[in-house]
Amino acid sequence: MTQFMNKKESIVTDAVDGIVATSGGKLARLDGYPHIRVVVRNDWDKSKVALVSGGGSGHEPAHAGFVGEGMLTAAVCGDVFASPSVDAVLAGILAVTGPAGCLLIVKNYTGDRLNFGLAAERAKAFGLNVSMVVVDDDVALPDLPQARGVAGTLFVHKIAGAMAEAGASLDEITSRVETVIAGTKTIGMSLDTCTVPGAPKEARIPYGMAELGLGIHGEAGVEQIQYTDARQAMDAVCGKLASHMAAGSHVAMLNNLGGTSVLEMSVLANELAKSEIAGKLKWIIGPAAMVTSLDMRGFSVSVYPATKEDLKALSAPCPLAAWPGLKEITPSKVLNLPDGLAPIKPLPSEHADTRIFLTKCCETLIACESDLNVLDAKSGDGDTGSTLAGAARALIGSMDRLPLADHTQLYRALGQELSQTMGGSSGVLLAIFFAAAGDAASSGLSMTGALKAGLARMREIGGANLGDRTMVDALYPALEALDESLAKAALAARAGADHTATLTKANAGRAAYINSQQLEGHNDPGAEAVARLFEHLRDQAA
Repeated sequence: MTQFMNKKESIVTDAVDGIVATSGGKLARLDGYPHIRVVVRNDWDKSKVALVSGGGSGHEPAHAGFVGEGMLTAAVCGDVFASPSVDAVLAGILAVTGPAGCLLIVKNYTGDRLNFGLAAERAKAFGLNVSMVVVDDDVALPDLPQARGVAGTLFVHKIAGAMAEAGASLDEITSRVETVIAGTKTIGMSLDTCTVPGAPKEARIPYGMAELGLGIHGEAGVEQIQYTDARQAMDAVCGKLASHMAAGSHVAMLNNLGGTSVLEMSVLANELAKSEIAGKLKWIIGPAAMVTSLDMRGFSVSVYPATKEDLKALSAPCPLAAWPGLKEITPSKVLNLPDGLAPIKPLPSEHADTRIFLTKCCETLIACESDLNVLDAKSGDGDTGSTLAGAARALIGSMDRLPLADHTQLYRALGQELSQTMGGSSGVLLAIFFAAAGDAASSGLSMTGALKAGLARMREIGGANLGDRTMVDALYPALEALDESLAKAALAARAGADHTATLTKANAGRAAYINSQQLEGHNDPGAEAVARLFEHLRDQAA
């Protein structure tokens, strides 16, 4: 996979320079490139306990992103997923440690334990007061003799950082964070492995599967499970955590492992707030990318039964952009719609044939979702199928509320329903189409006449004409032929949709922003949807 880097050998040094250059002067780095890569606070005066952490790179913003007031004093950066050397760790210790001493915060991996441990011994030989704690919060693999250290390490960083900032002694901080480590539990899940710079990607997780409990270096987890949706994924994670949680209220940390979109993380946050452990969760940190695994498409959840003192430390001021802060989990607050926006509900009525007809139309659009998305990806943003299918599902769900026996009111109700449930330009245009059709039907026009009037109004407001490469190219000829027969309308719609593949310039819609090379040979997705709808109705009537 192509990545934004110069050379794999320099990716860490280039990244460290970027972090320092964009810190607003708050960070510096030690000399000694490329073997010694240490990021330090630029304002440190050695009067308080220094906090040094680090490890392999690839977990950004950890660890350099958490260097600053209220958290770490220095971060020692190794190669991607590789522990820094003893000399690099020692350099970091010597650079920031004063009479108050230094605490090393280490994740439980052999290389980190050995290199940080030996550096601590050498620092003590220099007469420095150095203590070391090892974080082992991962509960994924219970049979391991030593659990891995993962995202829960940030609880230690923040609590120790607040204590150090407040002037606590090294012994006080060490004792406190050892309790924090003992109570912190973490497990992660991913839909894919990560991509190590300069190396081929391991295709270990098949499509449609998720791996539970994999490590932050891409190590295999406890099991692969069938993936269905975000709720099932979060349930699997929380099910593993539940048995490890003590009584009382906990802080949760929802961590993005690097490749999960912000939108998906919000969905996962919603599921966490409704999960089986939700009753024990009172506060949350995130969702945010904090301890990542390069571009891994996954997340992790850490929990800790925080005391009042811990909560004070976790909520203490911390100006670092990488730290999302501590927030209380509260029930969703829902406000009434402003006056004038609450919809006027039509009087429901039943008509079996109309219900069947509308349901078949909706089912056709739902069945076309993937195909239309693929088409739209060629000329737009790849969501036409999902937009239409989403509106179709909503319409099926609202069928009992519709005036099915009064077609004039039904057109208007459809327009109102689409204005609420269907986003994008298609939603508002179809809402205009059906509202205008309802007005036309109320004046006595036939169904075809009313639909033509709706199309005319939609074209007037939307500005799309024949040849502009939109749904109009299929809908206009279909309605013109509908008075003759449904079969001819379907043929006209298909011809119109297929013609859009020859149009290399779009004058309306999302495709108007796409170059001609991308449009050529691909039907407009809106026109294709119209064609498939008419073809399905023709086949059902035959």
